[in-house]
Amino acid sequence: MEIKILGTGCPKCKTLEKATQNMVSELGIEATVSKEEDIMKIMEYGIMRTPGLVVDGKVVLSGRVPSSSELKKFLTV
Repeated sequence: MEIKILGTGCPKCKTLEKATQNMVSELGIEATVSKEEDIMKIMEYGIMRTPGLVVDGKVVLSGRVPSSSELKKFLTV
């Protein structure tokens, strides 16, 4: 699984990155978690508000930090 956190480094982006890494560890998922901070590349995903969460090339969330249960759902579908 490939997971990308889209964000320029704001507090919400950092929170999402940490929560995602924690959830991947908790669930024992084999995944690569990376962060995209280049605004031009973030815009290519079509999101207008950060943070964004991309799982295997698909934007699953943007503009907010999800709850733990929501994040778990995104990573186990």
